[in-house]
Amino acid sequence: LRALAAYQLKPSRLELEITETVLIDNVQEARKTLTTLQKMGVRIALDDFGTGYSSLSYLRSFAFNDVKIDQSFIRDAGSSEGTGSIISAVINLGHALNFQTVAEGIENVDQLEFLKAEGCDQVQGYFLSKPVPPEEIYTVIAGLTNDLARVEAA
Repeated sequence: LRALAAYQLKPSRLELEITETVLIDNVQEARKTLTTLQKMGVRIALDDFGTGYSSLSYLRSFAFNDVKIDQSFIRDAGSSEGTGSIISAVINLGHALNFQTVAEGIENVDQLEFLKAEGCDQVQGYFLSKPVPPEEIYTVIAGLTNDLARVEAA
């Protein structure tokens, strides 16, 4: 709350990524805190989905805005039998629960095309950009726009 006030940031512009381990320690307190933040407009994402022990129960128990598909699934999408089906199921489940789906760790055009075909809402990874300082972001976005236009044209 102090950070939102200090930077005069609208709560809807802030997204907190929460892993299951944060929720395990004190489920009731986590639910209370996350609900309060969401009522203020802060977005909450369940990060590294699929890598914990009880992901489905957390989807039912907490009102997340986004579900982030762990990069280990994305990395193995083309090489591990069944992984593509798991990714598709998570995307469909996310949409059925009104969550945005985000795929982490995109490293090549094949992964990007697969996720696009499956209806994934957002992607992130080194294929798009490595982390950059704030002053470089506009240059990166301009380059991405050109790169993605070429991919779509192909």
